[in-house]
Amino acid sequence: MKQFINDPTKDPSGFVVLGEFIPSIIQEIRYYSTYNFLGDRVDGYEEPCALLTIEAARALKEVSQEFLVHGYRLKVFDAYRPASAVRQFVRWGIEDTDIRMKPYFYPELEKQELFRKGYIAKQSSHSRGSAVDVTLLDMKTGRELDMGGPFDLFSERSHPDFKDITEAQYENRMMLQRVMVRGGFEPIFCEWWHFMLKDEPYPDTYFEFPVSSEYLKR
Repeated sequence: MKQFINDPTKDPSGFVVLGEFIPSIIQEIRYYSTYNFLGDRVDGYEEPCALLTIEAARALKEVSQEFLVHGYRLKVFDAYRPASAVRQFVRWGIEDTDIRMKPYFYPELEKQELFRKGYIAKQSSHSRGSAVDVTLLDMKTGRELDMGGPFDLFSERSHPDFKDITEAQYENRMMLQRVMVRGGFEPIFCEWWHFMLKDEPYPDTYFEFPVSSEYLKR
């Protein structure tokens, strides 16, 4: 990886392809698709795969193994996110006219509120490579557990401690959170699906390389 010595933000040597490292995970990489709050594929997502630092991947593998024992599989919506993707989010936030996906992802809020309320950050922990957006799939039914609200719904309903949902939905959130925290991850206040490795290896580096398994092989 000598080619990256002058630009550590483009050095993927500390990362792994999550699907290869944890074969049991399910992936639905929303920012590779057009079904996300922008309505377009996001900058830097060249493949529908999740990348993660090796430290976060090891921790997540232990979490996955614990859930498998109880009949659940981890489903990943996003992991490493290039800084270029975050800059696209910011540009989108400034553009007032593009509200195509408002009914699906932020029906109660105006675009500009998404930053102030913490749903979108101008610098994302995902770009440091050790954050992951996850839910659980029941292996008996083949369906996602009901968490009382979908991934990337920008609403108070997505706060982990939101109580105006059913007891079963709340317990599903808490089960996910308990095991993730026990595995070394930290939740955030506004998204039940978002967890960051507590002892992240690159706390000050926001990586720029694309989401691409081929890039990791360079």
